[in-house]
Amino acid sequence: MRDRFRTGRPRLRGVHLAGWLFADMLLVLALVAMGDQGDPVAAERAAATPTATPSATASATPRPTPTPTAPRGVEHDPVTVDVTGDSSDTAGLAAQIRKATERYAGRQAAVVLTFGSNRDPGVGQAYAHAVNGLLAQARPDMFQGTTTRDFISLADNPRHASLEIYFYTG
Repeated sequence: MRDRFRTGRPRLRGVHLAGWLFADMLLVLALVAMGDQGDPVAAERAAATPTATPSATASATPRPTPTPTAPRGVEHDPVTVDVTGDSSDTAGLAAQIRKATERYAGRQAAVVLTFGSNRDPGVGQAYAHAVNGLLAQARPDMFQGTTTRDFISLADNPRHASLEIYFYTG
């Protein structure tokens, strides 16, 4: 009782901390339960892999190669492409994109980040948006379903865009 008059409020006893202790223990239990779960991708691979059976005669037929069951990934390093021109020249800009991505034909882009250059942020972002709108026209097979984002570059180089293209790994 004497402590109460000194500080103006009662001291916390162990009973008040029981709720926090229970919450911490529940968190540890949840982490242990999550760590005990198996890897679903590894389980699918193990089920798809044929087991070898001993036989007296050798088989002349080749075994089929297993197809990967894991989801596709995205490459860490982008391919950078630069285009320059007026945003009203859609055919010219699409031709530049087509020519710059020619050596990557047959691949599919996952994400394209486009940086439109201009000192005015609104104009630069609008130019990036116009260039991103031409991707499907330039290479429909490469940019179908691709996520695009419009950004600005404050470089004083109007009518210029730099595209960072991230391709799928597989």
